[in-house]
Amino acid sequence: MPANLTPQYMELEKKLKTARTARERIEILEEMLATIPKHKGTEKMQAMLKTKIAKLREAGDKKPGAARFVSPYLIDRSGAGQVVVAGLPNAGKSSLVKALTGANPDVGDYPFTTKLPAPYMMKFENIRIQLIDTPPLMTDFIDTGLAEAVKVSDGVLLVVDLTSEDPASDLEAVLLQFRERKVELQGIEHPLAEQVPPYRKRCLVAACKAEAADGENLEALRVLFGDRLDVLAVSPASGEGLEEARKNLFRMLRIVRVYSKAPGKKPDLDEPFTLRCGSTVTDMAQAVHKDFTQNLKYARIWRADKYQGQMANRGQVLEDGDIIELHM
Repeated sequence: MPANLTPQYMELEKKLKTARTARERIEILEEMLATIPKHKGTEKMQAMLKTKIAKLREAGDKKPGAARFVSPYLIDRSGAGQVVVAGLPNAGKSSLVKALTGANPDVGDYPFTTKLPAPYMMKFENIRIQLIDTPPLMTDFIDTGLAEAVKVSDGVLLVVDLTSEDPASDLEAVLLQFRERKVELQGIEHPLAEQVPPYRKRCLVAACKAEAADGENLEALRVLFGDRLDVLAVSPASGEGLEEARKNLFRMLRIVRVYSKAPGKKPDLDEPFTLRCGSTVTDMAQAVHKDFTQNLKYARIWRADKYQGQMANRGQVLEDGDIIELHM
């Protein structure tokens, strides 16, 4: 089948039909999400599984007869990926979102300016990445909705105030709160475990207000957390670190941009297909059109300094910037 579902996944589908409780269904759905092949052809199925899990959890939290509640944190994903932006009160989170996206979220020099989660689009070269600005979290409490949003996201941009009395303690407290919600935050290059929970999510720590800090707090963050998290000094006021933050968020997504080329024509380099790292020519064909996978006869590939129109087999793993010409 086009989605290339594994026998293990098919068995879980059968098991789901016989589940009697919401808890059983959640556990089976989580296992299905962990085992489903990760490529363009299953993105909608992955989103559907995540939505079902979130809805079952919400239903379990509701009292009988209560009005149906839809979490404001459940925001439809858009662009090449979805990153949740989180931080303590007055850490500079919304200012950073504004600087990265050019949008105008509520920004103030007082805590709890952001009342509800809201999506904004950050441009990186020729793609856009969705940033979800969220209400402030606390060192001793994380909203269930925020934890669930992180679990279904592609990663986290965690904002820490460098001018705080002890940013390292702030960060450790936040990491602990996420851990208690079964979310483990780790560096951009760390592999993600297939088994859930706990949910392991890639995280970039933005050490904000760098223009007003003396450097000691930044060094403390890197010494204490540098072996497990990526810590980047940023300043929405001066622009320091903003471009590097965009690049790191792109790396966090673990995607490649691949371009389609019609025979005899130039490729459209403004509208790439975004595929997960490790995707193949077959995945590319599926992304262009669901019928192309079965009808594909052969493909040609262009890759800087390596391939210039050579034949590529269906299993050819694609890299960022590849140009693919599909022949039916």
